[in-house]
Amino acid sequence: MTWLITGGAGYIGSHVVKSMVEAGEPVVVVDDLSSGDPHRLPAGVPLERGTVLDRPFLDRVLREHAVEGIVHLAAKKAVGESVEKPLLYYRENLTGLQVLLDAAVSAGVRGFLFSSSASVYGMPPTELVTEDTPLAPLSPYGETKTAGEWMVRATGRAHGMATACLRYFNVAGTAEPALADTGVSNLIPMVFERLDAGVPPLIFGDDYPTPDGTCVRDYIHVADIADAHLAVARRLAAGTGDLVYNIGRGEGVSVREMIELIAEITGHGIAPEITARRPGDPPKVIASADRITTDLGWKARYDVPSMITSAWQAHRAPRG
Repeated sequence: MTWLITGGAGYIGSHVVKSMVEAGEPVVVVDDLSSGDPHRLPAGVPLERGTVLDRPFLDRVLREHAVEGIVHLAAKKAVGESVEKPLLYYRENLTGLQVLLDAAVSAGVRGFLFSSSASVYGMPPTELVTEDTPLAPLSPYGETKTAGEWMVRATGRAHGMATACLRYFNVAGTAEPALADTGVSNLIPMVFERLDAGVPPLIFGDDYPTPDGTCVRDYIHVADIADAHLAVARRLAAGTGDLVYNIGRGEGVSVREMIELIAEITGHGIAPEITARRPGDPPKVIASADRITTDLGWKARYDVPSMITSAWQAHRAPRG
């Protein structure tokens, strides 16, 4: 079964490609390279440069590569930017998904794995978030992921396509330096960028209703994310569908605790600077990943220090 991976040259996508290729799954990548890097891809993996908004392009790729399954990762993902540019997020994340699903249905695709997000939960009322926790997104980004799940699941039910929505939490770390997160929208690379500049890391608000006043998140290693995609893709290939899974570790770490860990591991002891809250940030989101463990035997392998250490080693590695 050949899998099309959209956004496969990006940070998360390249790890998913690596995991699937090493497991012997045939893949082809679609990426517009707006944030992806073709050098991330293993040798021999076909790259089709284009956007999921381009229906004729998708029709050609699906036909020429005889695609039977899709892993859809391509999306805009910055919460703050989504508040400032909601129409951009609705176009890229929802219109793009609609065009892709329509092409998938026409091509007879059998399995569709949708990259969702813990942002669909908004400000959950429970200590641990399960897949049955009500969805109440706080940002346009979260809204596009919520509506995207509805679209994927409805399409699967209507057309006999096996589908899965993976709600993963705060992604960090890297499997190897070449696949590192080079953006600055996630906490760890944001802190590294500040440390490189010799300025204090930023904490966006310290007055949240949490033990130390800073946001609490469930951090998950990107290699664990990739392995979860492989496990779920294989379940879809076997014909089981309409799946929804949290992908997390079930442990909360505050932003202040993360920055202290980063300082310890990197040897940089610059005290953080407190600044204003970012719009759309919930105080606390921690995953229960029991469902995917029970169903598929998947469980996160890496702890938070491993995430920071791998990211720091990649950050310090020479750029080729």
